[in-house]
Amino acid sequence: MLYLKILSKFSIINICVFCFCLSGGSRCLVLITVGLGVICVLLLVFIILLHITITAERDLIKSYKNTVEEFKQTINSLQDNYTDLTQKNLVLETKYKDLTTEKDQLQSNFSSLNQKKLELESRVTSLSDELQKEESKLRNLCGPVCFFMSTELSWSDSRQYCRDRGADLVIINTDEKQVSFERVWIGLSDREDEGNMKWVDNSTLKQGFWLNGEPNNQGGNEDCIELMPSNPVLNNWNDLPCSVERKWFCEK
Repeated sequence: MLYLKILSKFSIINICVFCFCLSGGSRCLVLITVGLGVICVLLLVFIILLHITITAERDLIKSYKNTVEEFKQTINSLQDNYTDLTQKNLVLETKYKDLTTEKDQLQSNFSSLNQKKLELESRVTSLSDELQKEESKLRNLCGPVCFFMSTELSWSDSRQYCRDRGADLVIINTDEKQVSFERVWIGLSDREDEGNMKWVDNSTLKQGFWLNGEPNNQGGNEDCIELMPSNPVLNNWNDLPCSVERKWFCEK
């Protein structure tokens, strides 16, 4: 606008000069030429300034466009990040729920195991009491020098086990020793002389506590003697093949 105002003023001046020249002759041509030259110069300056202004505005617009594009890219990046974080949040929430469920399950398992532990402790206490009772029975059976084995072996292997430990299979010489809560070998056999029962200390049997019909040497090879707790205390001896595996009592 400033440029247009300047040009308008010079146009008015030129008109005045032209009117003056109508009355002035050759000098008037010089003035007209000078005026036109000035106008050309001003037009050139105007064009240059206009070009500079347009170029600057174009660069500014380009800069604005670049800024807007950067903003768009930033917004898109933030949107992508938001979407990614939202997805991760969903995954974390799912994991949290799974872990919570697992925690509840573990807590339930812990409670169940703790209950089983208490039951086992109670069972151990009960078994300990039973063990003490059985130990008391053993002490009544053959005193502190007697011990009971819970594994099963043949009569010969059972005796060898006892002898390796400075003992031998138990000799029944009192009614109290007749008490047993398992089928066990005792130190009596007729292996060396059929029908002649002897204890492991080579003493001859004086009194037996046989089942009805025993010893019967069934099959011709029943030479070793066991106690059978399911029968009356004074009738619980039975002859068996010595190869049969039974539990046993050792006595020092």
